[in-house]
Amino acid sequence: MPVLNHSEVKLFLLNGIPGLDYAHAWISIPICLMYLIALTGNCTILFVIKTESSLHEPMYYFLAMLAVSDIGLTLSSLPTMLRVFLFNAMGISPNACFAQEFFIHGFTVMESSVLLIMSLDRFLAIHNPLRYSSILTSQRVAKMGVILGIRSIILVLPFPFTLRRLIYCQKNLLSYSFCLHQDVMKLACSDNKFNFIYGFFVALCTLLDLTLIVVSYMLILKTVLSIASLTERLKALNTCVSHICAVLIFYVPIITLAAVHRFAKCRSPLVTVLIADMFLLVPPLVNPIVYCVKTKQIREKVLGKLLNICVR
Repeated sequence: MPVLNHSEVKLFLLNGIPGLDYAHAWISIPICLMYLIALTGNCTILFVIKTESSLHEPMYYFLAMLAVSDIGLTLSSLPTMLRVFLFNAMGISPNACFAQEFFIHGFTVMESSVLLIMSLDRFLAIHNPLRYSSILTSQRVAKMGVILGIRSIILVLPFPFTLRRLIYCQKNLLSYSFCLHQDVMKLACSDNKFNFIYGFFVALCTLLDLTLIVVSYMLILKTVLSIASLTERLKALNTCVSHICAVLIFYVPIITLAAVHRFAKCRSPLVTVLIADMFLLVPPLVNPIVYCVKTKQIREKVLGKLLNICVR
């Protein structure tokens, strides 16, 4: 397999926030806080689910998978974002860049898959509560987790290898403070048609996940409306609120960024950078907060753990 021609581009240059280069040191403070809160929140959820036997149920196992994908997204973008904003270190080697985009896209696909499985979990719980526990056993949930991980790896595994085949001549300035497949391939001076087609295929897979999530919620709504009691309807819908928030938080920045790139004639670099940063920073930050606020069992266990630590 051909390797990168190192006589051409030896370093890619990352980008911070256009027009605010002078303020990067100050911007790094809220970014560091967001990363710290995101990592702490998701690690706390994982710890609580692991140590509390009452939470060893499919719904919470899927939440643990969501936390793992959020931690993966956070750690994938953390090194370069902090280098750019804290130390103004823009350079990144091609191999490091290809590795980063592999992990970012891999955990993105994984999070999309987990959100789909969680929507199917909510549908089963509402549509057929009597058979729910017999259908989603711990063994089946574990197998689903393995399948989701394998699916994510297989889908994005070609990315670094196909990017490595390309020739990069004079252009080396990336759009963001992290590496994305579509951003890197635009710098190539050789034919990147395969990269474009395969990247579009992976995007369609993510769009298919969203489509199936929408269909599952249409079925959930149909089932809920068939319930006679208004109280029971609201109770059933309330169990879906956290997941709906997670879906919106994850997909809205992705769809918005794609729409800006595709349809905006005079798009501002500042707008696209902020949306891309939101895509990586906001879901890992907000998901644990939403689930702690809206899920009574998680909230009580987390507060209980914190209380025990304070008492000690």
